[in-house]
Amino acid sequence: MEQNQRVTDYIASLPDWQQAILHDARRLIHEAAPDIAEEIKFTNRPYFTLRGNVCASLAAKGHVNIFIYDPIAPDPAGLINQGQGNITARSIQVSQGQTLDPQAFKDLIAAVAENNRRGGWRKLQKN
Repeated sequence: MEQNQRVTDYIASLPDWQQAILHDARRLIHEAAPDIAEEIKFTNRPYFTLRGNVCASLAAKGHVNIFIYDPIAPDPAGLINQGQGNITARSIQVSQGQTLDPQAFKDLIAAVAENNRRGGWRKLQKN
């Protein structure tokens, strides 16, 4: 796993509870798809990419958003709790005291990464 220093700095700037969530998410993302790259877009937003966007994170006052950039990747565990039906991205809001289901999150990220490897959800949706 190659970590981007700017992503590390973004996470380090957050309150402890948000840091914990994003450290876990980051680790799980790389476990799900080790070839995912990290970068900062839009000045300060951590993005995880592999032949296109896989996910991004953004800390808000009372929660952390993890945006999933694939509306067709399956989410059988129901992690996605915002943006169902959105045509480009959905999100997982994680509040203080909550954690991600590690296997369900890795499965979701792996599905998005595989869709990207196959040309992306837009191409796959047309088939």
